[in-house]
Amino acid sequence: MVSARNFIELTIFGSTSKSTAMKKFIIERNLPGAGNLTKSELKAIATKSCEAVNNLKAPYHWIETFVTDNKLYCIHIAPDKETVTEHAKQGGFPADSIVEVKFTMDPTTSMLKI
Repeated sequence: MVSARNFIELTIFGSTSKSTAMKKFIIERNLPGAGNLTKSELKAIATKSCEAVNNLKAPYHWIETFVTDNKLYCIHIAPDKETVTEHAKQGGFPADSIVEVKFTMDPTTSMLKI
């Protein structure tokens, strides 16, 4: 059994001895009726996504997905856009838009001393 620490190291870094530069991506998936999916359907999608993550040869981490009426917005960490595309291909998911996050900000950003 993999411990939580090993899972994080294997998922994010690929191994305990060498880290990989990772980037955060937002994936937009058009899925008409997404907001009406049942818990069982969401579980099946999540299971398929986890299987795809486990089958990738590169380090990969699915952070979370926001479900709206007709789209899914997913936050993933991967070494590059190609790996995100491969995850979508293996999972059979649409990946209508994949964008790299350059910066994050929140209300505390307004308090930065520059």
